[in-house]
Amino acid sequence: MSIKVIQSHRSPLPHSWLVDCLASVKAWSKHCGYHYEFVGDALFGYLPEDIWLRQDISLVIKSDLARLKLAQSLLSQHDVVVWLDADVLVVNVDQFVLPTASCAVGRENWQQLNDNGVLKNYRKVHNAAMLFTRNDSFLPFYADTAERLLRENTQSVPPQFIGPKLLTALHNVAQLPVWESAGMLSPMAGLDIIGQGDGRALKMLQEKHQEPINALNLCSSSVVRCDLSDADMAKIIEKLLANKGI
Repeated sequence: MSIKVIQSHRSPLPHSWLVDCLASVKAWSKHCGYHYEFVGDALFGYLPEDIWLRQDISLVIKSDLARLKLAQSLLSQHDVVVWLDADVLVVNVDQFVLPTASCAVGRENWQQLNDNGVLKNYRKVHNAAMLFTRNDSFLPFYADTAERLLRENTQSVPPQFIGPKLLTALHNVAQLPVWESAGMLSPMAGLDIIGQGDGRALKMLQEKHQEPINALNLCSSSVVRCDLSDADMAKIIEKLLANKGI
């Protein structure tokens, strides 16, 4: 069986710690015998021209569609295509395994304080880790739906519109297979990992996952929003790799 792992990001990388994330995915791919490829700006060449030219759609949203189009193209050559965001860290190459389902999306458990200051966990799915197989119907449906929604919305398109928001809506209706060991790290849980929080968010993250977490989307947007610093991320990565988990 031919399995292809793909990643992409603009160059040069905006955060030095992304090098460690990319290296972890490469190491995992090599360990498992998968074909690995990093795609730069060529990713956007898979977009329909009218969507690429739209100024009201951010590059992040364009990337959400382009990765689907790229995966569709690669499935003509490979049995399985795996997409992992550039800020995904594989923390345990031995234990991080592909789902047995014909498609899968990542698991998001996100911890933050609500309006009343109470720590809550928000359970969703994400598109930072996705698996598609040849002849499965989900990818064509997802790509077609995402493309159609972008064309029908001619005003400013909100962040995560065709990524986690659309995936979670589809999951709520269809109960998509979930790659439970491919999680997501909230800033509060990240601070707990390096001893700068009270530990409650990290405990909640561990309890809400149905399987051990062997890979995490570290969410570079947390650094953009200044919820975490680049130095924090470097410490988080060091800790996660040393422990081979959380």
